[in-house]
Amino acid sequence: MPVQLLSAPDTATPLAAAIASLPFGVLMGFTFAFGLVIGSFLNVVVHRLPIMLERAWRADVAEATGTPGPLFEEDGLPARYNLWLPRSACPHCGHVLRAWENIPVISWVALRGRCSQCHARVSVRYPLIEITSAACAAGALLAFGPTGKALAAFVLCATLIAASAIDLEHQMLHDEITQPLLWAGLLVNFAGTFVTLREAVIGAVAGYLALWCVYWVFKLLRGVEGMGHGDFKLLAALGAWLGWSALPQIIVIAAVAGALVGIIATLTGRMRFEEPLPFGPYLAAGALITLFAGTPLYGVFAWGN
Repeated sequence: MPVQLLSAPDTATPLAAAIASLPFGVLMGFTFAFGLVIGSFLNVVVHRLPIMLERAWRADVAEATGTPGPLFEEDGLPARYNLWLPRSACPHCGHVLRAWENIPVISWVALRGRCSQCHARVSVRYPLIEITSAACAAGALLAFGPTGKALAAFVLCATLIAASAIDLEHQMLHDEITQPLLWAGLLVNFAGTFVTLREAVIGAVAGYLALWCVYWVFKLLRGVEGMGHGDFKLLAALGAWLGWSALPQIIVIAAVAGALVGIIATLTGRMRFEEPLPFGPYLAAGALITLFAGTPLYGVFAWGN
């Protein structure tokens, strides 16, 4: 049967028409598999990007202070270390993963979440990111059809997955992710893919200023920083992708979700009351809900009036 989607795809090009004519199961299966593969790459980004940035920071400090010396021996990794090299290996014993050990989700399940050599535990984060990526790919296809808009939506989703995972682990939203994401949003909306370019520009400015103001109000009242600069850079990027009108809903969802998680974690003893909670994942959750569900909160507020 042909693909049935939530929104009609643009079949103006022969390629789009050919894709849309594929059986639903075939197209969805390919999309899900594609999402798993991208999720596997996102795991590499989450693990390696912070190390790469720390190495670059060390090199800059060494150059600025004129104290050259061994920069990379401390982490026990090869001098040539990026998103592509060396091959994936167990961080505990250095065992280089064979092809069958690197299949998204399946390998983790087959190995029962352990390294095949040293039997050290492999974090459940790996299959979770892969499954989340695949689900976002499938969701983008269902919501927007086999179009460029669906691909753009998945790019946003994949970037938010990586940024959220890094923020959860390191409590850091790197400029190397948030800044390209902002410019990508403006470029995508140059043709009005999600919103008009005017709405995207206003969204970028409003997103940054909204949390920047919260940051300074909190700092003036409490004398401490209530959030990192990466949070308002991320919200600026989300404003560039989804427009200024999406920002209130994103902030409300993020604030409520973050507060609930923080309260539950504090009551159960998993974190202290004064311990900082990374806000990036909750902004990402608000953005994904808005991307796929629109702005249902506006309807609630309008009904209440």
